[in-house]
Amino acid sequence: MSEHKELVIGLFGFGVVGEGLYKVLQQTPSLKAVIKKACIKHPDKKRNAPGSLFTTDRNELLNDKDINLIVEVIDDAKAGFEIVSTALKNGKDVVSSSKKMIAENLETLLKLQQETGSSLLYESAACASIPVVRNLEEYYDNDLLHSIRAIVNGSTNFILTKIFEENLSFRDALLLAQQLGFAESDPTLDVEGFDALNKWTILLLHAYGIVAHPEDILFNGIQNIAKSDAQVAKARGQQIKLVAQAKKLINGGVGAYVLPQFVSTETPLSFVKNEYNGVVIESGFADQQFFYGKGAGSFPTASAVLSDISALRYEYRYEYKKLYHHQPHQLNDDIYLKVFISFTDLAFVPKEAFEWIEEWHAQESRKYLSGVIALKKLKEQSWWKENGTSLIVEADGIIEDIEERKLKKKSLELAGLL
Repeated sequence: MSEHKELVIGLFGFGVVGEGLYKVLQQTPSLKAVIKKACIKHPDKKRNAPGSLFTTDRNELLNDKDINLIVEVIDDAKAGFEIVSTALKNGKDVVSSSKKMIAENLETLLKLQQETGSSLLYESAACASIPVVRNLEEYYDNDLLHSIRAIVNGSTNFILTKIFEENLSFRDALLLAQQLGFAESDPTLDVEGFDALNKWTILLLHAYGIVAHPEDILFNGIQNIAKSDAQVAKARGQQIKLVAQAKKLINGGVGAYVLPQFVSTETPLSFVKNEYNGVVIESGFADQQFFYGKGAGSFPTASAVLSDISALRYEYRYEYKKLYHHQPHQLNDDIYLKVFISFTDLAFVPKEAFEWIEEWHAQESRKYLSGVIALKKLKEQSWWKENGTSLIVEADGIIEDIEERKLKKKSLELAGLL
């Protein structure tokens, strides 16, 4: 293995991240990495680099034998997949920040890496500046990894922080996030949970060896969170966060979701404010470990891309240990969630969908209940995403031993205690 592989880069995308990378590589000759050519969409746009650097022909980069690394930082998942898969087939290593493209094509990308022996790194695709992919890949055995809870989307966390701490409405908090550049002009991917879902699909692979498609995972965003939900959280001494959770289950497999969740103020995730991300990993020997850093913005993303480029100088590649060298876990949907639901009209909430309902408040203009529901039922139904209905998982929301709890509840009812 060569100690310092010299990297000749073909760069796809010269937006904020791509240009930032170009500047950094010019200032750090010790990295022994140089951008030979950058492929762009709009040749007439003014850029802070010599015109000779640019082309609109992707094949100039993909077929250039001198280029041994393709860096892909575009926001078109379909084009990104064509670029990355062609580069791997052409014997080039790849660094990508396209979480949607990676999440939707995991199986194919894994196969291509095995067939070609080329390396695909994507630390920047999940949690930007936090090196969580490599940590999960290198340091945690999947049998000892009890759970992961994370805030993986900076835009939604910024909005929730403003709703919670400054009493802004959802609309005003979103507008502020857009003005400050933390949310896109079309914020759907962030706000409705798609971005967090794509990141979580990637992290499940490195945590537990689970090769899932985003469609396999229960998710929602924060689009229906109401001011009154934040008031309920405050009264309880809690906060609301968009939490991605995965937990190893007693009866086998891993329960996983991406949903709004109540977070108690003593837990590490409650300290994650504004556009920051946070990851809490709980394992057999290490107990809880907390990773924290900026999850949005050009420089955090560029720093993760740079980290991958640096690793490739030493011919680093993901071994996918949990998938290939251990018995990989499977997703297990046979769990129940303890949830808080707020809504405007009882007609929107099918009471028969719940295993049981523990609390009920119908006097207010916005009504709410707390109850237990099967994760499978939430996957099959969509009422909890519609008509402004808000579903928030309770702080310790995963229930496995439901039959035992049912029996206990029944015995209490018979004893007249309920």
